[in-house]
Amino acid sequence: MATIEECRSALEKLSDNMADAEGNVREAAALDRSVSCHLKDLDVTFVGRLTGGRIEVRDTVQGPPPERAQIRLAMAGDDLVALVGGELHFAKAWGSGRVRLEASLLDLFRLRKLL
Repeated sequence: MATIEECRSALEKLSDNMADAEGNVREAAALDRSVSCHLKDLDVTFVGRLTGGRIEVRDTVQGPPPERAQIRLAMAGDDLVALVGGELHFAKAWGSGRVRLEASLLDLFRLRKLL
């Protein structure tokens, strides 16, 4: 099972990858939205903001997110680490229910470029 520190590192790596992206991916990452990532197996949520092409984690809270973020992810910690490490494909994980992504329809259309 991935630790909270490994999951935080994975989110930092994802943020770095997004900041270094070009073209359509960079455009999709340029949103300014509140974000939460709930790790179901650890019962921890990273709360932050997608801004300036990066994910800024502002807080870590026990349990589900205290407020409804505009972009919401939920998954196991191992799946987060595997997704960022390239060992798990997002579409396959999302289709099988291992990863849950909730956002407005417009945001989902933009975010698909990241996935």
